[in-house]
Amino acid sequence: MSTTRFALTALAAGTAASLTDWLFMGVLWHDKYLAHPEVWRRTPGDAAGENNAVLWACLLSYPTLAAFMFACARLHLRHAAALKLALVVWLAAPLPLLIGDALFIKIHPKVTTAHALGWLAKLLVAAFAAGWFLAA
Repeated sequence: MSTTRFALTALAAGTAASLTDWLFMGVLWHDKYLAHPEVWRRTPGDAAGENNAVLWACLLSYPTLAAFMFACARLHLRHAAALKLALVVWLAAPLPLLIGDALFIKIHPKVTTAHALGWLAKLLVAAFAAGWFLAA
């Protein structure tokens, strides 16, 4: 695995994952974020603060996906095996954390569902990239 190929694949997967974040966490059931506005740090009129938070959330996806893809590459996982690892990681980390948060934080269930689906999509994008472009 060459460093250049890995970096380009991680950059492409991170960018594609940002689009899945936009779809699942930004568009899907967007009105449900306003069901409990008091739980969000940003007020609806604070566009600059919200844009800054969104930017940081997107940027944090890149090292997360790069680490996942690095693990797939080091384990020599291809195609289906990388996709299975994505499912296992999703079941082991983001899904239980999101459900736990939903149990203790006043948040609409559709927001939790959107975030869970977004994480699954993000991990599947990384698995696809690792399995098809990094495994050789």
